[in-house]
Amino acid sequence: MKQTTIGIGLQGNLTPDQYKEIATSVDELGIEYITMFGDLMFQPPIPPLVQMASVTKSATLGPACLNPFAIAPHEIAGLAAYLDLASSGRSYLGLARGTWLSGVGIAQERAILVLRESLEVIRRLIAGDRSGWEGELYRLAPGIGFEFTTQRSRIPILIGTWGKQTALLAGAVADEVKIGGTANPLMVPVMQAYLDEGARSVGRNPDELGVVVGAVTVVDEDHEAARTLARTEVAMYLAVVADLDTTISLDPDLINRVRAGVARGEHLEAGKIIPDQVLDLFAFSGSPEHVAQQVQNLIDAGASRVELGTPQGIDSARGVRLIGERVLPLLRR
Repeated sequence: MKQTTIGIGLQGNLTPDQYKEIATSVDELGIEYITMFGDLMFQPPIPPLVQMASVTKSATLGPACLNPFAIAPHEIAGLAAYLDLASSGRSYLGLARGTWLSGVGIAQERAILVLRESLEVIRRLIAGDRSGWEGELYRLAPGIGFEFTTQRSRIPILIGTWGKQTALLAGAVADEVKIGGTANPLMVPVMQAYLDEGARSVGRNPDELGVVVGAVTVVDEDHEAARTLARTEVAMYLAVVADLDTTISLDPDLINRVRAGVARGEHLEAGKIIPDQVLDLFAFSGSPEHVAQQVQNLIDAGASRVELGTPQGIDSARGVRLIGERVLPLLRR
C-alpha cells in the first residue's frame, strides 16, 4: 500500500511574497504537495505555481484544476509543460469541468467528451507526438507540436469530480481523481470504486490510481476560533457540493439557508448556521490534534493524498507551520 501524501491547497488571492514565504515553509516542513485552485475570478494558478517552483526543491506542484471550457487544450498543454520545466519535473496537471462559469457566459455541455478529448490533445503535445489527431471537438493537424523542449514526455494527470461518469473517465485515462470540498471519509471508497470500474474497463491496474481529498482548512491552537473562521470559509463551497455527497443526507432547509446567505454575500452569517457535525464533513478545522484526527480518518479510508486547503489557519503562514510541525507528526501513514 502506498504511503498517503499530504499537501496544501492555495487560493489565488495572495501576494507574490506570501506565495514565496509559504512555499519555502512547505519545503522546510516536509509537506509534499502544493496545489493552486483555479476558482473563477481568483488569480490563475500557473503564475504563482511557477513562482513557488523557483523557491522549492522537493514539493510537487500543480493546478487543481484548469478548465478546458475556459482555456483551450493546446494552451493548457503549454502551461502544464512550462510548469514542469520550471519545477524540474515536480509537477502534475489537474483538469475539471468546474463550476460558476455561467456567470461569465460559458456553457459546460458534453463535459465528458470535452475532458476526454482535451486530455488527448494535452498528452500528445507534451509527448511530442506530431502524427496528427482528429477528434469530435478538437484536432491536431499533422506536424503540429511544441516549438520548445519539454521537461518530461508525460505529466501526471488528476481529474477533479464528485460524479460517477467523470470518475469512470478518470479511471480510464488519469492518475488520480480529486474530490474537492470534502473531509468525509465515507466518500473515499465510493470514489475508489468508480475509479476501479473505469480502470478495469480499459485493462488498467486500479492499484496504480489514487483518490485525493481536499477541503477548507483552519488550524489553530484556539480550537473554537479556528472553527468559527472555517464556517465562514466553507459556506460558499457547501452551497455547491452539499448535494453531491451520496453518503450523507443533509437538512434541505439548512442548505437552502446557507445558499441564500452566500448569494447575498453574507458568508459570515451563512457560516454561523452550519452545525459542528456538518462542518467536520466539509472542512478541516480546529486544534492541530482535531485536524490530525480528521486527516487520519481519511488516510484510514484509503485516500492517496489529503490536501489541507485555504486559508490553512487564522493566519495562513502560521497555519502552514502548524500543519508541518503539529499535524504531520501525529499521522500514521
